[in-house]
Amino acid sequence: MLDILRNIFNSNYFKETPPFDSDFIMSLKEKYWPKFLKKYYLYNLPEKKDLNLKNPRTFAEKIQWLKLYDNLPIKTTLTDKILVRDFVKEHIGEGYLKNILWVGKNFDEIPFESLPEKFYIKTNHGCKWHIYIKNKDKFLQTKILFLYIKNKFDKWMSSNYFPLSFEPQYKNIIPQLYIEESLKDENNPFIEIEVICCNGRPRMYRCIRSYEYNDIDIFDEYFVKIYGSYRAESENDKGTIEKETLKEISELSEKLAKQFKFVRVDWIFYNNKIYFNEMTFTPASGYYHDEMFMSEEMQEIANSILL
Repeated sequence: MLDILRNIFNSNYFKETPPFDSDFIMSLKEKYWPKFLKKYYLYNLPEKKDLNLKNPRTFAEKIQWLKLYDNLPIKTTLTDKILVRDFVKEHIGEGYLKNILWVGKNFDEIPFESLPEKFYIKTNHGCKWHIYIKNKDKFLQTKILFLYIKNKFDKWMSSNYFPLSFEPQYKNIIPQLYIEESLKDENNPFIEIEVICCNGRPRMYRCIRSYEYNDIDIFDEYFVKIYGSYRAESENDKGTIEKETLKEISELSEKLAKQFKFVRVDWIFYNNKIYFNEMTFTPASGYYHDEMFMSEEMQEIANSILL
């Protein structure tokens, strides 16, 4: 199989169907990464443009360059959703961390009987590999649902996220499960804040009240709103982010981002309190196509990332 995939890798066939075989990608030596990434980029980008690694100009190209030539070991530590907590404690204090109720490696060892009614089951080594349990009793009593979720986590725990996205910081994370407190509350809905940082400096803020309703505001580095999407009437109680809160989040993000050419620092604002969420070094693996990353402001920011 690996020989067949290597032949595909060296052929034009890859332009139509890339070799997403995990064994092949995991065994690929780093000296071949630029060649693979150029083909992967050509496949993933709708406009089918060649990847310019010698003089990257767009945001997507610069993210690919960072994957190859700025693959710092600390990025693996900070992409690990458990280990990053020590970094946060050291730089801004543990008061910004959400509560973790349990950590382990085996789904069957989760102490469900001692958990609250609502909680998250998460993995530390992937993207969106988590499930929200909003009714523990129903979850435990519905055998089909329980087995479905258990099988999902068993699969995730035996998988490596690196071959799925070609984001090197995921490759060497040791998989773990953890239970995280729920911040979901009908009376106190949370807002997600994504802070785009270039060369250690916060440059743009995306405040997300609802993905379902595309209820998103975007602010520039001076906290001026540059984009405001449609807000459904049913979502009007989601609240807004005050300028002083954005300033505090900006200061916290700068402390975490100061040593990196690019990082997105993610936060949750819930019940008038700021919580750290995660650090993302290659968002969407560099293949964003939404209003934020296609905007003139984002392209200007991309031009400022020093490589």
